[in-house]
Amino acid sequence: MAHSGSYPGGRVDPGSCSRLKNSNVAILEAHRKVLVRDGMNRRQFMRNSACAAITLGAPAVLGSAQPMIGVRVRSGPPVASIPPDFLGLGYEISSVGRPGLLSRTNSVYVQLVRTLGFDGVLRVGGNTADYARYSPAAQAVSTPFETVVNDAVLQELGGFLQATRWKLIWALNLGRGSEADAIAEARAVQAVAGERLLAFEIGNEPDLFSHAKHRPPGYGYEPWLADYRRYKTALRAQLPGIPLAGPDVAGKTDWVTRFAADEGKDAVLLTHHYYREGQNPGSTIEKLLGVDPKLQTQLEQLRAASRSCGVPYRICEVNSFSGGGRPGVSDTLAAALWVLDYMFTLASNGCSGVNMETGVNQLGFISSYSPIGDDEQGHHSAAPEYYGMLAFSLAGRGDLLPVEIDVPTAAIKAYATRPKEGGLVLTLINKGEVASVLHLDTGSQRREASVMRLSGPAVDAKTGITLGGAEITSRGTWKAANAEVLPVRKGQLMIPMPAASAAIVSILQSNS
Repeated sequence: MAHSGSYPGGRVDPGSCSRLKNSNVAILEAHRKVLVRDGMNRRQFMRNSACAAITLGAPAVLGSAQPMIGVRVRSGPPVASIPPDFLGLGYEISSVGRPGLLSRTNSVYVQLVRTLGFDGVLRVGGNTADYARYSPAAQAVSTPFETVVNDAVLQELGGFLQATRWKLIWALNLGRGSEADAIAEARAVQAVAGERLLAFEIGNEPDLFSHAKHRPPGYGYEPWLADYRRYKTALRAQLPGIPLAGPDVAGKTDWVTRFAADEGKDAVLLTHHYYREGQNPGSTIEKLLGVDPKLQTQLEQLRAASRSCGVPYRICEVNSFSGGGRPGVSDTLAAALWVLDYMFTLASNGCSGVNMETGVNQLGFISSYSPIGDDEQGHHSAAPEYYGMLAFSLAGRGDLLPVEIDVPTAAIKAYATRPKEGGLVLTLINKGEVASVLHLDTGSQRREASVMRLSGPAVDAKTGITLGGAEITSRGTWKAANAEVLPVRKGQLMIPMPAASAAIVSILQSNS
């Protein structure tokens, strides 16, 4: 296995590298033989390995001292399988109240969604859902507390779903509505969504209903469950078999555990929200890219709840910092790296999918964290976070395999997937401030690998971000402009990883 540490003297010797230029093909095999022979000439191995990474065509590693970190794809059963519809976007219902936004005639927006894939999920809800009303012929209105959805904008939404081929989760108004209102709204939504309807939720973040003044102080799980069942009975009486999801909580994960026991066998999905925290002056890039101490415990609880009732769980509303995100943090390259790592973290914990919030928020302005930018003048574009989502859409397919890093850090992350069509894909993320070189031990018999990089001018850059050397076009399309091609010898290769960057390494099928 590869080793960790720093190169002797803190840098690669250019003269030593030049002596290796005429034998690139044999470098990795030679290093392997050294390790097998005596296992002790570690300094020479690391120096030569660094030169190999440079002479094999990878970009120069930044900084004066680059740690060597070993990454190994372990044998054994997959960690999880990533569902085809894992990727998703989330919207306040006030977005639907904006005519022409979620419409098949909004060609750039449709293309931006299609570029992310053809099997995603839209979730419509948010805080505005518990203030909104459905009125078939009224004028559509998009405001935080008085959104009106009519038949015309719902027809547009139906066309948008058909054009993108995405599914729909829709939150019904439990906060200020009634059973009769919910039945009328659900019937209208079901009519336009058709087979693309995944589920209805009853209420948005009911664990915060007292705070939002939808319910009196002390409103907890038991009174919410009674409300849920009352709505469910009324809905099923008029719309038999209507698919339901819940409890759609902001943070009280124990509600999901209890809901799984009480209603899990009659639901199609368990739902929960996630934000790193509410945006404030302390919502920094360092915090976003660091470890959230509450996340892993929360995911373990959700996975256990899911297994207890045999119903998948989904993080159906999520982004960096709530309240619209933190400008200068949520709209930078850091957000792209965060979302790529976050999605793989969810997949590693058995999550069935995620809906990244975008567009107009519950306060009525376009969130800084939006993956799809909106100037509110009819122009839409890919924001930094979109690039992380796109990278996941390319790499996060098939079975997720176990990976081992010899020096685990919060900065370096590695994930491996085996797509259904075969081969091996590794996603490498350097969230840190120091460049590194990763020695990959893939266990693959393939002979070459292609490397496509996610990068930008700086971790706080808002523009100039690329994937595969290319930006998303003004039409919402994307095509990689370049990729490094590296030989793989005995399953091993070297990948330099600049600070604040990610790479997708595809191990290609051998021709012989």
